[in-house]
Amino acid sequence: MAAPSKPQLLHTPSDLDERGRARLSDSLNVLVSDLFALYLKTKNYHWHMSGRHFRDYHLLLDEQADQLFAIIDPTAERVRKLGFPTVHSIGEIGRKQRVKDNDEHYENPLEMLADLLSENRHLAQHMRETHQIADDIHDVATASLLEVYIDEAERRAWFLFESSREVNRAAG
Repeated sequence: MAAPSKPQLLHTPSDLDERGRARLSDSLNVLVSDLFALYLKTKNYHWHMSGRHFRDYHLLLDEQADQLFAIIDPTAERVRKLGFPTVHSIGEIGRKQRVKDNDEHYENPLEMLADLLSENRHLAQHMRETHQIADDIHDVATASLLEVYIDEAERRAWFLFESSREVNRAAG
């Protein structure tokens, strides 16, 4: 059996610089990993929500998880359009993700919201960094996608902030 070869350009035609596409694809693959991890973390908190605001928080997190899930595929497909492979497995996602896992059996609902607020803010920042790479190689298609996704991440963060204002007021 032949040894696996390292990833190669998948011969997708493009007028964008190949090195720039490789760098952008790497950054997008990390975002895909972050999106999967944040999706699962959001669903985890959705499943384990409790307390007097259960219904509101439960529905909010379900909506946010759906939004995260909806942007995974277009982000991964952008990697393929650039001519590179995307993530292949849960293991690869785990190695690339920057989202911190939470395996606690119980988490206070407001702490869950505060954690997701932080993760969404970090995600928006990482998307801005990837946007800069796209700008550097004049990839307006990737930049355009990211602009919408940054706005969505900021909206999620805003909703989480307002929903957890009790914690934020005490901390601020």
